[in-house]
Amino acid sequence: MRSWDIFCTVVDNYGDIGVCWRLARQLAAEHGQRVRLWVDDLASLARISPGVVPGLDVQHSRGVEIRWWREPFPVVEPADVVVEAFACNPPASYVAAMVARPPRPAWINLEYLSAEDWVRGCHGLPSPHPSLPLVKHFYFPGFVAGTGGLLAEPDLAQARARFQSCAEEQLRFWEDLGIPAPGAGELQVSLFCYAHGGIGALLRAWATGDTPVRCLVPEGIATGALSAFFGTASLAPGTVLRIGRLEVRIFAFLEQDRYDRLLWACDFNLVRGEDSFVRAQWAARPLLWQIYPQQEGAHWPKLQAFLDLYCQDLSPELAASLAGLWRAWNQGDAAGVESAWPGYCAKRPELQAHARRWAVQLGALPNVANGLAQFCENLLK
Repeated sequence: MRSWDIFCTVVDNYGDIGVCWRLARQLAAEHGQRVRLWVDDLASLARISPGVVPGLDVQHSRGVEIRWWREPFPVVEPADVVVEAFACNPPASYVAAMVARPPRPAWINLEYLSAEDWVRGCHGLPSPHPSLPLVKHFYFPGFVAGTGGLLAEPDLAQARARFQSCAEEQLRFWEDLGIPAPGAGELQVSLFCYAHGGIGALLRAWATGDTPVRCLVPEGIATGALSAFFGTASLAPGTVLRIGRLEVRIFAFLEQDRYDRLLWACDFNLVRGEDSFVRAQWAARPLLWQIYPQQEGAHWPKLQAFLDLYCQDLSPELAASLAGLWRAWNQGDAAGVESAWPGYCAKRPELQAHARRWAVQLGALPNVANGLAQFCENLLK
């Protein structure tokens, strides 16, 4: 059994901590590792893991020791494996203790997920510290062989297939969520996005379209656009808003396993960042991704790289329809979103078949937790 310290600074509210929490849980549950997760924002973790209590320096949940990362940083013995998520840099005092620890830990920079070509060449590379006798290794998740693959529990595909083929299990899920079962012919959509100008346009397209749409939105998401569109400031959990062919239901944030089931239960999922993006792909449903926006447009090559990979087996017409909506959504282009949606929706059967094939393709990749555990074990030999 190895000990692990995972460091996470919360930048994207739920993307970074979502990835780190899934990784910590898997290492503890599936590999029997002693995992200590250092988080600077416990409130964000508490929203996706309700057993977590903000303000506590030390607590335990799901087999993981959770530590509040704040100053002054406590004096602790570094773990066998040190994972800094997304280049968050562990405290200087901790790094100094890594130098003094015999043997020195395996030090990993768990990088952001990307479909860019250069990722394969950088995955697993060492990076010697400029002034200390330490070596950090880069670990890149990815969508192709030669990368670290994606986070996924070993029974994920089977659990999803069982849920999606079992009407009774789906009915229990909706009842547990406090939401009626879907009506006949009604499109079920989950919406998780950053604030931008395309949201109102998509709501208009749904409200005036030929297909009834039920949109399910976590509390606190897209509040400005929803308030403006429906003319109300009341967006508490349980709120139901209707206009034209559109119904919007607000619900409280779900812990990760229940959110996965929401993605499985919906026909179409709008997601953002990294964690929900990956889980929407595992859901084997059509999706629309809003990438985390970066300064100077650094996110655009990343978005295009994924589109190139995701669309490579689609017909030119379908690929153009999908890419057009994705680009308009990420640009906040209201006119582009509203005009692209009807054609995209009309191709839903083809998109659904593609989503299933894509999930099978991803299933052949390494699992991040498994691969990382083995990678670090090799470093520590």
